[in-house]
Amino acid sequence: MTLDQGFALALQALRSGQPDVALQLSDALLQARPKDPVLHYLKANAHADLGQVRKGRKAAARSYRLAEKSEDKFQAAQLASRMALGARQYTLSQVWLRRTAIHAPDDESERLIARDYRVLRQLNPWAFRLRGELSPSDNVNGGADTSLQIIDGVPVVGQLSGGAQALSGLIASVDLAVSYRLRQTQDSRTTLGSRFYVQRVKLSSSSEDKAPDFDESELDSTFAEFSFRHLFAVGKPERGGSASVGVAAGSSYWGGERAYNFARISGDRTWRLNNGAKLRFGGLGETRFAERFGTNDANILGLGGYLTKPLQNGDTLSLDMAFRDTKARWDNGTFYSASIRVAYGFGKPVGPVLIDTGLVLGYSHYPRFLSAGFIEVPGGRTDKSIYGDVSFFFHRYDYAGFAPVLRLRTGKRSSNDSRYDISETSLSLGIESTF
Repeated sequence: MTLDQGFALALQALRSGQPDVALQLSDALLQARPKDPVLHYLKANAHADLGQVRKGRKAAARSYRLAEKSEDKFQAAQLASRMALGARQYTLSQVWLRRTAIHAPDDESERLIARDYRVLRQLNPWAFRLRGELSPSDNVNGGADTSLQIIDGVPVVGQLSGGAQALSGLIASVDLAVSYRLRQTQDSRTTLGSRFYVQRVKLSSSSEDKAPDFDESELDSTFAEFSFRHLFAVGKPERGGSASVGVAAGSSYWGGERAYNFARISGDRTWRLNNGAKLRFGGLGETRFAERFGTNDANILGLGGYLTKPLQNGDTLSLDMAFRDTKARWDNGTFYSASIRVAYGFGKPVGPVLIDTGLVLGYSHYPRFLSAGFIEVPGGRTDKSIYGDVSFFFHRYDYAGFAPVLRLRTGKRSSNDSRYDISETSLSLGIESTF
């Protein structure tokens, strides 16, 4: 028989419930047409009907790579995702589902892909979050607005070095979080987690001229953390209340050297209110040790509260409050701070963009502070800050379920020590998942 007749016979065998025959015929046909995506797709379906999900996934993957038309790639990726799910390879199934999003033919298909991905996220004991950003900023080093250092109440005026003043440049960062669900019941979930954060800074040419002796690598930071968290239901089931407790340990590096190690305990309680709002209160205790400087040999107590409420028009209003009390071996590391953030998220897109806005007010006080290493600031150092931000999420311009997000952040901090008067404006480009 001809190759076309052989293909028709294999297809008929598959449709009539004879996958073993269809598999034998597809293998024979592939000897003549090894790069035919349709034959690999037929073979994948035969494996699927025989319960051979791993072999079926490999055949579907081969069909995907060889296919030229977008609709053929979509079908092959869908089949590969189902085969990986059948083998309980949940992470691999998620990868293939994201590939289907690349070739989704319409909005309804994209909606179904997002729904299926949420189901896979519940099934998969592994969870991954990856974020990356590029941020041009006019103050990458947290430098002062002025070259003069003026301290209220002290009749001394100093001159700040170029490296102590605001320097412009580019900040690049990668933030990876991975967690594994150890156990889950209807009322609880226990997870192990890790987080790895890397930030690198490149000064602009004008900043290099302004501070020729400043080493930009001093602004590089690396952070690693391992954690354990137990989440459990609290209160009546219909109210959806929950609480969690957790412990974490890790290290922080600045300028290529270890700044400190830390250990932390935390807990929170969440209430779901009748109007759809959610309220959460939490606290933490952290100790820092094996420090590079005495300002980092510290014990920290923190309290926080969070309230979010959906509005009738589909928008979301949220309020986030935090308080920290830090006591360090060196006075310059001892302070308390408070902040409040009000955020407003627009539920309906403006064209292809979802918009979120936020405003942050902050206050911190150092009871005893030595400026320039020997000048004591009368009454201690006090900082006040205000920052605003707006995010534009281009969710319609996604690739494999990832879309760009553009954030504009601007604000200033004022202090009774002008060394810490800071203004900053940055524009960051990042990537986030659409589902």
